Amino acid sequence: MAGLEPLYALARAAISRPQDALICGVHWELVRHGYRCLGAGDQPGPDEKKSELLPSGWEANKEVYTLRYKSTDDARELLLKAIMVEDSMILNVMDRSSQKVADVTLAVADYINPEHLDDFHKVYKNTEELRTRIASGIIAPLSGPAEKAKKEPEAEKDADLPRDYDPLRVPPRQPPGARAPSWPSPLSPFAVGGEDLDPLGGRSGGMIMDPLRSSFPRPGIDPSSGIPGRLPPGAVPPGARFDPFGPLGAGRSGPDPDHLPPPGYDDMFM
Repeated sequence: MAGLEPLYALARAAISRPQDALICGVHWELVRHGYRCLGAGDQPGPDEKKSELLPSGWEANKEVYTLRYKSTDDARELLLKAIMVEDSMILNVMDRSSQKVADVTLAVADYINPEHLDDFHKVYKNTEELRTRIASGIIAPLSGPAEKAKKEPEAEKDADLPRDYDPLRVPPRQPPGARAPSWPSPLSPFAVGGEDLDPLGGRSGGMIMDPLRSSFPRPGIDPSSGIPGRLPPGAVPPGARFDPFGPLGAGRSGPDPDHLPPPGYDDMFM
């Protein structure tokens, strides 16, 4: 932990308990990750300057340590509160700009030898684990660049879509500006059987009975425009085969043949 040794030497006079030494190590990890200390307490003081050293009075309260930090690029300001609960220290850090909060609980005895507070080379233990806990529990959750990196792939993906793109909109059956297919005349006598010979050619004249596209002209019948009382306009695609399910044309004269009784229906000997 290069750099921590001179820091510990400068703060040695104020270190009287194991938690003091642990705070000194946590402070240096924040410095390593680009933060500088502004001062102690919740509120800023006069003529504050960013520093790698611990501020005056940082160890005044042995139960709750309160320190404020600011990143070297002035993008983030952190408020650190280290609360002692029996033999453990709870680190609670809040980013004042984004209001994000991160916390880590450390057992003091896992990282500090209380009988060697006077000897820097023996006072700390499991330093690599302490670094990992601080980096994963505090630095990473409050880091802005990681969030930016996550959003960049999504922004690049959205850049390929048009501005009016709507994933819930049903695409049109025919692209805008495309010409409608030209259907061969159903009245041509040479069209009979043509579709069966060339099913992919878009011709007419197959063996499926289509009253509307047969050789018998029926003026005024266009199922794509709808059938009054039966089908709304557009229910039948243009050029599609359509088998009427009822009598075509309004005002059909005469009774329905299905309504007439069969001949001799009242003859009991039939």
